[in-house]
Amino acid sequence: MAFEGLSEKLSAAFKKLRGKGRLSEADVKEAMREIRLALLEADVSYKVVKQFIAQVTEKAVGTDVLEALSPAQMIIKIVNQELTELMGGSSAKLTIASKPPTVVMMVGLQGAGKTTNCAKLAGLMKKQNGKRPLLAACDIYRPAAIQQLQVVGEQLGLPVFQMGQANPVDIAKAAVEHAKQHGNDMVFLDTAGRLHVDEALMDELKNIKAAVDPTEILLVVDAMIGQDAVNAAKAFDDALDIDGVVLTKLDGDARGGAALSIKAVTGKPIKFVGVGEKLDQIEVFHPDRMASRILGMGDVLSLIEKAEQSFDQKKALELQEKLRKNKFTLTDFYEQMAQLKNMGSLTEIAGMLPGVKASDLEGATMDEKLLQRMEAIILSMTPYERENPNVLNSSRKKRIAAGSGTQVVDVNRLLKQFEMLQTMTRQFSGGKLPRNLRKMMGKKGGRGFPGMGGGMPGLPF
Repeated sequence: MAFEGLSEKLSAAFKKLRGKGRLSEADVKEAMREIRLALLEADVSYKVVKQFIAQVTEKAVGTDVLEALSPAQMIIKIVNQELTELMGGSSAKLTIASKPPTVVMMVGLQGAGKTTNCAKLAGLMKKQNGKRPLLAACDIYRPAAIQQLQVVGEQLGLPVFQMGQANPVDIAKAAVEHAKQHGNDMVFLDTAGRLHVDEALMDELKNIKAAVDPTEILLVVDAMIGQDAVNAAKAFDDALDIDGVVLTKLDGDARGGAALSIKAVTGKPIKFVGVGEKLDQIEVFHPDRMASRILGMGDVLSLIEKAEQSFDQKKALELQEKLRKNKFTLTDFYEQMAQLKNMGSLTEIAGMLPGVKASDLEGATMDEKLLQRMEAIILSMTPYERENPNVLNSSRKKRIAAGSGTQVVDVNRLLKQFEMLQTMTRQFSGGKLPRNLRKMMGKKGGRGFPGMGGGMPGLPF
């Protein structure tokens, strides 16, 4: 997970401060020294670290401690604010042209994931903003680049415009015209990359820019190459005046230095981040939420958004009604487990929970085989048995076990889990959460996660 090493080192530095009633200047200096080392080890630019530490120290020494906070909490608050500012302050949105189509030119070096993330971003715009994007294959040099764009485009249900090995400038111009004629309000240009920044690459990109006058130029960079990503961003910005950055493979970089350095070095914001290989694993970059995650405060807002995107609203409303009437069935039980699986690994979810370290759940994922066994068992039942599990006697269980390729003990285990959840649903069927959970979520009479009635995401209670 991104920033894992940095999070642990910052937590250790703050832990030392928490044990002190009052902080001396020496305590602050020691904390700043540890924070500086943690940032440098996270591959953050030395110049950026130096400036960051100076700003935090200035505020920490010259700020009165709020009555509600301890001195240690005050420093954490200042570090949180400065980290947020370092990464851009607030999320930067994609500019939409006043007159369609909006032309988004995707640029970057080879291997950064440009083609895939071009499709990912177009898919995100279609899903969340109701746009009608067109993908344009302008990379005529890399073998199978056009085919790759067509494959990912088909998987996301997006049209792809291509003219084979024609001039990339002509392809870009024709793609924009095609979009105007066929009602596509966004065009994503998948341009060619190189192994390194060179004059030929930049000249071609400048020619495409001059020909289509893109609304946005987004640079795709690989987070795992650390400071090289920052250097690449600077080179592309100097040549093309980019509008923002798409940072890919953030989930694979435990350091995260590129994310903390790009805005400070180039002045251009990170707009989107790739957080996995699946085609829906791209997110808007929120500096404030990322700062909270780095400092171990979690990211409940992103978790709620993830739940909203993963769960079927219609099914959620049907389930809510069933919960109210205590009619929760084995079919519902299976569907909820399957939807929880769509939210991703437990490690990823853990990183969004306050006070939970993702490393504690390293490698923990929902057991695929367990889910398959559950599905087989439930699907081996008759519709009547799924609605009325209390009729399952020993002979029925033997038949179900034989039909699902499992043992009777597996059937009994599933039924036991289902009974426990039914008990919980009766307890919370009114849609009310326990007082401590309501308090935690900051809502009087809170209703849990959106779309789940009174429930937690993925769990039927």
